[in-house]
Amino acid sequence: MGEAVPHIDQVSVLFDRVLVQVDDAEGERRSRAGILIPATAQLSKRLTWATVVSVGPHVRAVSVGSRVLFSAEDRYEVEVNGEEYVLLRERDLHAVAREAEAVGTGLYL
Repeated sequence: MGEAVPHIDQVSVLFDRVLVQVDDAEGERRSRAGILIPATAQLSKRLTWATVVSVGPHVRAVSVGSRVLFSAEDRYEVEVNGEEYVLLRERDLHAVAREAEAVGTGLYL
């Protein structure tokens, strides 16, 4: 018989690992022209955006809350409390999104 899955309150990631949650928008998407592209459409080597939810102690380039870009081929999926996450090595990340800083006039009044 199946065992009850315990509720997990916190996940601590080890070494250089990064736990991310893939954006909900990874299903259907629209092209710039407004054409609806179904989730089943295959695009070669398409990268995926996700939000970092936990990092290991040896991770240097990202922190919790960062938005990162990674290859779907490098992913290990895991379910925690009914939510889907992906576990990656930091070296498997391709980019980190940063918010643009406000540009001021440089004038002090």
